[in-house]
Amino acid sequence: MTDTIALTGIVATTPRHLVTSSGLAITSFRLACRQRRFDRVKNAWVDADTNWYTVSSFRQLAHNVVQSVHKGEPVLVSGRLRIRDWENEDRSGTSVEVEADAVGHNLSWGTTALMRGIAPAAAEQRDAGGTAGDSARPQAGSEDTQGESETQSA
Repeated sequence: MTDTIALTGIVATTPRHLVTSSGLAITSFRLACRQRRFDRVKNAWVDADTNWYTVSSFRQLAHNVVQSVHKGEPVLVSGRLRIRDWENEDRSGTSVEVEADAVGHNLSWGTTALMRGIAPAAAEQRDAGGTAGDSARPQAGSEDTQGESETQSA
């Protein structure tokens, strides 16, 4: 059985990106999720414990995460939860990992602009003179983007 989880938190480490010898892209980072609760005695919100997760992303999501997500940014993560016990000579513990299906900025804290990514193989073909991807598409911030026309008509 797979447990799906949605988290909001702060990126606590610089995302680490690698590509395996078989060509699988992997990007991972630590996510700090601080819990807050209302203290009736103080009549105020107070910080409670912080939960720590290792978030891993694969394939195209991994490429997009390493280009878009930076340490200190507020993000939303949705994915599959894995909890594992570990042990070595000196210590033992539990690791809490999330295999991400989706990662994005938390827009409660600010704004962001989406720029459609190009798969690495398609980008290499385009750079070599091929016709992969749409080179005629508008760039982020262009007045011809669909997002702005939807906003104007809403």
